Amino acid sequence: MKSKSNIEWTDSTWNPVTGCTKISIGCQNCYAERMAYRLKAMKVPAYKNGFDLTIHPENLQAPLKTKKSKMIFVNSMSDLFHKDVPVSFIYQMIDVMREAYWHTFQILTKRSSRLKDLSKDVSWPDNVWVGVTVESNELVHRIDDLKCTNAKTRFLSMEPLLTPMNNLDLSGIDWVIVGGESGPGSRPMEERWVLDIKNQCEKFNAPFFFKQWGGVNKKKAGRLLLNKTWDGIPDTFINAAAV
Repeated sequence: MKSKSNIEWTDSTWNPVTGCTKISIGCQNCYAERMAYRLKAMKVPAYKNGFDLTIHPENLQAPLKTKKSKMIFVNSMSDLFHKDVPVSFIYQMIDVMREAYWHTFQILTKRSSRLKDLSKDVSWPDNVWVGVTVESNELVHRIDDLKCTNAKTRFLSMEPLLTPMNNLDLSGIDWVIVGGESGPGSRPMEERWVLDIKNQCEKFNAPFFFKQWGGVNKKKAGRLLLNKTWDGIPDTFINAAAV
């Protein structure tokens, strides 16, 4: 498990699976793919297969070895619900997350149909947040799939945000992350799109987190919206932190 993450909305990453394949418009400039090939060139053993999907059972127990409570992004370098990840391995990962109850795990997928199907047989632990990426208006059906799960905390990542998102039904959604695309070939995001989503979040009382404007130099572009940062987070984490 990586001890620290540069992702603004999490503490650490845990990658028992690496590698993926493109499935929708948001995958065009995949940061994980670029990073995987860089790590392969650096001879990092876990990335000897580059961005080909690879299972790493040796990483399964990593969260249990970290006793300090953390927010852990699951499979930042892959997608847990990729068709080539065995169901049995997904169940093993869920068992570890259930056992490591002192951590908060964040699962994010673009493969919402498989998430929906497998969730029929899964009782999600309360410390596991389940989310879907919705990068364009054509993919809002993923929100409906997410709502079919029994996860206590359900969230959306609208990154990279590539189109306006009008008239969203955010009922039953506990958190919304918005961000622009970064890196080479990044596609632009308009401020009015972000503000519209923020307003919809307020309508549904869903915490709003603005991650970044993106661009080739994301640090220079920053993450201020209306001259302030927006770091909304679900009450489930706030309450857990207070215990």
